[in-house]
Amino acid sequence: MKPKVGFIGLGLMGGPMARNLLRAGFPLVVWNRTKSKADDLVRDGATLAADPREAAALADVLITIVSDPPALEEVLFGPRGAFEGLRAGCTLVDSSTISPDLARRVAKACGERGVDFLDAPVTGGTWGAEKGELVFMVGGKAEVLDRAKPVLEAMGKKFILLGPNGAGQTVKLGMNLLLALQVDAFAEALALVTAAGVPAERLMEVLQSSMARSGVLDVKAPLMVKGEFPASFPLRLMHKDLRLALELAHANGTKLPAAEAAYTAYSAVKAASKDDPDFAAVARFWKQG
Repeated sequence: MKPKVGFIGLGLMGGPMARNLLRAGFPLVVWNRTKSKADDLVRDGATLAADPREAAALADVLITIVSDPPALEEVLFGPRGAFEGLRAGCTLVDSSTISPDLARRVAKACGERGVDFLDAPVTGGTWGAEKGELVFMVGGKAEVLDRAKPVLEAMGKKFILLGPNGAGQTVKLGMNLLLALQVDAFAEALALVTAAGVPAERLMEVLQSSMARSGVLDVKAPLMVKGEFPASFPLRLMHKDLRLALELAHANGTKLPAAEAAYTAYSAVKAASKDDPDFAAVARFWKQG
């Protein structure tokens, strides 16, 4: 018999992840701050929880994927939060991108209740979430990952155990820092080349045949050239992840000058944007004025 799965957070990533759990035949109970995002899942057989507490109380495995650390603290520890419903012997998997310190605090709180915990942020974009081909970066115990894997395999293709709780979040912040820098660097190169009168397509042609080639640019560069930024990974979330990476660096005494400069560009574009664009919209920084 398949374990009952609770799922909190039905955004760009969480919605498709929950859909894949339902398709795989897992009994599913869902909760989202905006209830309408659960409508299609409920119509297809999921149960709508009244609050995070009920989602946790009904689940053997609870998965959370929300926007930022305050949102996670609210759904876990706030009034009618999930921690009021978690039972000893169940498993909490958090796939949000948060600070390693918060992941360790959640792990400690879980341990005090006899609950297993994995910090397991994901990569693969909305397309990976839709196809069930996400990569999970996992912090926690190997035996907990082994027990959770039948559930996770409905949503992902690879599960990399990186160390104790907090390690998954640490690597996720490092990876997103690199993605942010790659896109920011391409935006600078694009501005430099086009301002000098060379078409953007010529730059892309050379990059695809050079050591500067990058998978992220395969996806983002065409949108940046066209100036179209539909949100696959919203800029507001990348901005948050850069901030978290810089906070971790400060705590560790690590200097990240390139990250500081990129954060300035992302901050300026975020402040000036009247829409909710993809993080590739950092290219707007060189269009201002």
